[in-house]
Amino acid sequence: MKRGRFGLSGLEPLGANIQPPRIFRLLNPEPTASRGNSRDGSVIYIVHNYIVSYICRMTDPLTLDEQLCFPLYAASRAMTAVYRPKLERLGVTYPQYLVLMALWERDGRSVGDLSTALALDSGTLSPLLKRLAATGLVHRRRSNTDERRVEIQLTERGQGLRAEAACIPAEMSEASGLSEAEFLTLRAMLRRLSTALQSTGAAT
Repeated sequence: MKRGRFGLSGLEPLGANIQPPRIFRLLNPEPTASRGNSRDGSVIYIVHNYIVSYICRMTDPLTLDEQLCFPLYAASRAMTAVYRPKLERLGVTYPQYLVLMALWERDGRSVGDLSTALALDSGTLSPLLKRLAATGLVHRRRSNTDERRVEIQLTERGQGLRAEAACIPAEMSEASGLSEAEFLTLRAMLRRLSTALQSTGAAT
C-alpha cells in the first residue's frame, strides 16, 4: 500500500521537505476561533481528529496477529495434543471421544442425531462409528419403531469407559490455565461464533 500524508493509499507521499511542524498543523488544526467560519472550523477539527485516531489504529489486516482464525487454529491443535496421551490410554482418538461423550450423554441416538450434535457430516461420522463398532465400544441397530432409523448404542465396554474418562475434563480445565469465569465466558463466545459462522455458511 502506498503510504500518503495521512498513511492512506492515493494521497500525497510524505517527503523530506515536509517538516514535522507542518504535519503537526495538518493533524492538529488551529482553534476554530482563528477561522472565518467557526462551524466549518469545528467540522474540520473533528474530521482531522478522526483521521489521527484512524491512523493510530491502522494495522495491516493480513498479519497473523490480526487474525481470529489463527489463534483458534493454534489453540485447537494445542488442545488436541494435550488430549492425545489421555485418550491413548482409553484407546480412542479425539473424534471418537466426542462420539462417546454424545452417547454417554444419551445412549441410543440415531446417526442423524449424532451428526447434528457433533456438527459432522455423514461422510465423516460413518467411519468413526465403524471404527468404534470394530473396537467393541458401540453397536448399530435398527429402531424398533422405525426400520429406517439406525441407532447407535454403547456396549458394556463402551459404557465402562466413561468411568476411566471421568477425570479428563478437570485435567483439561487445569491445563487451559483459565479461571472458571474465563472458561465459561470463552465457551459461550465460541458457541456464538460457531453458530454465526454456520449460519453464514448455510446462507452462501
